[in-house]
Amino acid sequence: MILFALPNKGRISEPVMKILEKAGLKITVQGRSLFANTVDKDIKVMFARARDIPEFVADGVADIGITGYDLILERGVEDKIEFLLDFNFGFARLVLAAPEDSNIRKIEDLYDGIRVATEFPNLTKKFFDKLNIKADIIELSGATEIAPFIGVADIISDLTSTGTTLKLNKLREIAEIVSSTTRLIANKDSLKNPKKREKINQIVISIKSALYAEKKRLIMMNAPEDKVEEIKKIIPGMSGPTIAKVLSDNGMVAIHVVVDENEIFSLVPKLHNLGARDILILPIERIL
Repeated sequence: MILFALPNKGRISEPVMKILEKAGLKITVQGRSLFANTVDKDIKVMFARARDIPEFVADGVADIGITGYDLILERGVEDKIEFLLDFNFGFARLVLAAPEDSNIRKIEDLYDGIRVATEFPNLTKKFFDKLNIKADIIELSGATEIAPFIGVADIISDLTSTGTTLKLNKLREIAEIVSSTTRLIANKDSLKNPKKREKINQIVISIKSALYAEKKRLIMMNAPEDKVEEIKKIIPGMSGPTIAKVLSDNGMVAIHVVVDENEIFSLVPKLHNLGARDILILPIERIL
């Protein structure tokens, strides 16, 4: 059996659950249970704090897990686990920030004895060690932004995605410590077990197919047969478009093609100008 550790809350929890559902790994949750079944009897889910998942996977409590790259580095287990997949969402950066009215504006302004409030003491210490600066790292469990304004710290080390929260709290970014996305990781011993590895590979393939399909769309249309070559030039598709005769309409063919979502806006007018009609644009659940 595979035990799959998933974040029980936080910024990546909801998008992770949506991707797993699209991947076909439906999870049956009863109330606030810490464990859940899936459609596959050999895969069971445990819900945990995203911060704890790296260690659970590294220690073999869970076979695989999904968490943030920043949390993996903070726990210092990157050499004890196997990275299987980057979801390319849940983007965030761990940065140093100081009050806007502070004299600390760049890395060169940092000094020995500077007080840094953070929820990421290990990553923050490693950053200052590389700079050969002896910082006083103050670990907080939340509300890091307020620390410089109540005399607890001079600057902070905190996560940001857009920078909006920093600006709202009158903080200025000084430097980036690390950038992070959501990752799928595995216990190395679990991967050495042939049966577990086979099941884990199934999970990886299913998630990849759902992630790849998210940014793709299926275009279906009828178009004049004599315009097919021109249409093919603007929508080559994954392996070229699929073309079939329309039996009820002389001179028309049915064309099906998969394209990138961000191309739709410009493609539709071009197709219409080439005589395409009955154009349908459909979402895709998975692509293998």
